[in-house]
Amino acid sequence: MQTKMETTILRLQGEICRALEKLDPDTKFKVDKWKREEGGGGVTCIMQDGSVFEKAGVNISVVHGTLPPGAVQQMRSRGKDLKEGTKLPFFAAGISSVIHPTNPNVPTIHFNYRYFEVDNGNGQIQWWFGGGTDLTPTYLDEQDCIHFHKTLKAACDQHDSGYYQKFKSWCDEYFFIKHRGERRGVGGIFFDDVDEPSQEEAFSFIKSCAEAVLPSYIPIVKKHMNDGYSYADRQWQLLRRGRYVEFNLVYDRGTKFGLLTPGARIESILMSLPLHAKWEYSHTPESGSKADRLLQVLKNPRDWITE
Repeated sequence: MQTKMETTILRLQGEICRALEKLDPDTKFKVDKWKREEGGGGVTCIMQDGSVFEKAGVNISVVHGTLPPGAVQQMRSRGKDLKEGTKLPFFAAGISSVIHPTNPNVPTIHFNYRYFEVDNGNGQIQWWFGGGTDLTPTYLDEQDCIHFHKTLKAACDQHDSGYYQKFKSWCDEYFFIKHRGERRGVGGIFFDDVDEPSQEEAFSFIKSCAEAVLPSYIPIVKKHMNDGYSYADRQWQLLRRGRYVEFNLVYDRGTKFGLLTPGARIESILMSLPLHAKWEYSHTPESGSKADRLLQVLKNPRDWITE
């Protein structure tokens, strides 16, 4: 499974980078290959200051070593049966990406798909998959949300008709910015600790979800990348990106795990942060405005499939 996962994420990284460069042909990805002293390494691909994409990162990593007690404790809090206070051998492979467009009418997308193994020290290997894809618009376009969610649902339905609703609800719950009382975006799917019905079937499921990223997102980019926008639109985009930063640094489990892992590559962990963001004291959008329409959905998630 380790080899299958590594081969898959390498392929996906290449496909996604080529698709983005095709939309922003004057800007190319910088490819940064790195190694981790404790074991393994990865490839970080970053595009910055493009006409279509202000910042886009597509990162893969294949690492191994020993989990420090802090990371073990984080996993135990999720119900993993791991020995407390010990360093355990692990293997992790994954692809993660955040794409922040230039135009405020084009939403940000984030996705992450990963495979994990831990040797519990008693001859048993625990394994699981995790991941998800979610959309964070600056302004609400209902048709974009419907297209995005239907594409993800189709990928989920290939494996279990109950997956989409379960993982959509999980996504709405996970990306909740508690101190703001709102979600980071309009959701998508999110899951962790998937270890059934079998390893092969679980792998097939996350592969289907990862392969749905481009068809869920590229049509939305093409639809809006040449839309006009105002200075006020840009300022609202920067405020929403401030919220993005708040979630990632305060709540995101992947960021926390990365920062707890010895030899972690900080530049790759923090590649999800936007190039520019803004915080304005006590900003409140005008009631009934485009910005307010978005906020209402962030506070009260909608069912984009049945509406």
